[in-house]
Amino acid sequence: MGSSDILSAIVERKRRENERRQRHVAARGLELVTGRPEARGALAAERLRRAGSDLPRVIAEIKLRSPSAGEIRARRPGAVAEIAAGYVAGGAAAVSVLCDGPGFGGTPLDLRRASRATEAPLLFKEFVLCPLQVELARAMGAHMVLLLVRVLSHDELTTLVDAVLEHGMAPVVEAADDAELDVALATRATIVGVNARDLRTFQVDPERAARAIERIPGDRIAVHMSGIKSAAALVEVGRGRADAALVGEGLMRADDPGARLRSWLGEASGG
Repeated sequence: MGSSDILSAIVERKRRENERRQRHVAARGLELVTGRPEARGALAAERLRRAGSDLPRVIAEIKLRSPSAGEIRARRPGAVAEIAAGYVAGGAAAVSVLCDGPGFGGTPLDLRRASRATEAPLLFKEFVLCPLQVELARAMGAHMVLLLVRVLSHDELTTLVDAVLEHGMAPVVEAADDAELDVALATRATIVGVNARDLRTFQVDPERAARAIERIPGDRIAVHMSGIKSAAALVEVGRGRADAALVGEGLMRADDPGARLRSWLGEASGG
């Protein structure tokens, strides 16, 4: 199966998952979200905004596997909470949690486990296609919700950005090229990411991402996503516009991901 076919297959599977979720909610008369929304998104934006010449803030990711890399880390009881707490102790400004099962080895419950282990802002990283997933993200403890330009129509993206904001969270709209970035910047999202990995080919091109990130206006929070596997790479990202950098596999392959992050940040800051 080619790379573009992998993405298409994931999206189609996610649509079927959402149909099952919707039937489950309707059959049981459930309401996932109650009460007034908290201002979780404002906290996330505050934590991710880069201060002057400091290094980019780090969004450290919990990712157990991927379609391109296969298994990255074996699942064991308690590991998600330990890694989340370790990331924050190691200097992460926020934690991203992969919540897709078949493709990435995660579950929405991993977000809840992370939320019980740390008060840091959490990113619900999923292939979000409908408002029900936004409600699920908030119920699990998310502060931010990832929305991919590549898998959403203009109307779908606008609707989901609005839904995330109405639930007190921050949409993180991800683009992979200049055309997608134009779409992302046309939304109400404060946090805009550029993925150095092209989801059609799974090839990483940090220079392309860096060029695109320079186009993000200063009133938005710019996030460099993917491809950072060393302190030197983090320093390189810091030479550009990015407020924050999402780092996953390079940390998750370490025996102690949080300790590796602490080491990288120390090395990158000259400590």
